[in-house]
Amino acid sequence: MKRICQIIAKYLTVLVLLAAVLGLLFPGAIRYLKPAYINPLLGVIMFCMGMTLKTDDFRVVFRRPKDVLIGCLAQFTVMPLLAFALTKIFSLDAALAIGVILVGCCPGGTASNVITYLAKGDLALSVGMTATSTLLAPVLTPLLVWLLAGEKVQVDVLGMLLSILWVVILPIGLGLLVKRFAPRVSEKAVAYLPALSTLTISTIVFIVIAANAEKLLSSGLIIILVVILHNLCGLGVGYLIGVALRLSPAKRRAISIEVGMQNSGLASSLANLHFAAYPMAAIPGAIFSVWHNISGGIVARLFIRTISYADSKK
Repeated sequence: MKRICQIIAKYLTVLVLLAAVLGLLFPGAIRYLKPAYINPLLGVIMFCMGMTLKTDDFRVVFRRPKDVLIGCLAQFTVMPLLAFALTKIFSLDAALAIGVILVGCCPGGTASNVITYLAKGDLALSVGMTATSTLLAPVLTPLLVWLLAGEKVQVDVLGMLLSILWVVILPIGLGLLVKRFAPRVSEKAVAYLPALSTLTISTIVFIVIAANAEKLLSSGLIIILVVILHNLCGLGVGYLIGVALRLSPAKRRAISIEVGMQNSGLASSLANLHFAAYPMAAIPGAIFSVWHNISGGIVARLFIRTISYADSKK
């Protein structure tokens, strides 16, 4: 069973891409997997995250506050501003614009930790940034969405704050409690959690794509392009920030990946909860979930090749 779970977790990108294709091909399945299921599913992912967090993941905040501060500042400035700029450059309508901005204003995603590990980046910094940005999200995400999209649509800041507490912070807290007071259960479950998270992410992508398949097929190219540019620019700017501040190569890779990879499942969840009048607002989050896993794998390989090339020159 553990071997099967390892295979499932290993092929996260393939499964998410397959889920997106199936959502396009079989939109009728939305009768059984409804958008209302997205929030509980996201809660499952966050619960898994909570069970895998360690005390050291939070200690890095106090041991290396400068590094974490740089990373989180980049997280909550680069991606929101890039999102806002792209909505203006491509003149996106209100629904797609709010979706892109939601993605930009969300905290880092847990997949970034896996990609950082594969890229031989500073894993402790990556996990610390993910944990910190997630804890800051209940306040910063609604506030940033209001600042950047408030002129387009009405933004319920308090409602979004409560939603993030409910679907993100509470499940993480429950996961931490299980790890603290039932360590044997946590230790046995940890081998299966990556596979569970992978299947849950894939299911969320399927639901969002299936629910908006017709609209996506009719106007999908432009939003796919915007999502790809958003992610690639985030990865690039994140890395350049590390270069400008003369951080070590491992820290540069961690910040690059952490900035470029978002908790896009949360973006889709918030879109469904608070912008139901704009169904297409959930689409950028779903596309981002597919694409950033593809680009993350590519970036990890490029970083590894760069390391190998640098070592060969020594």
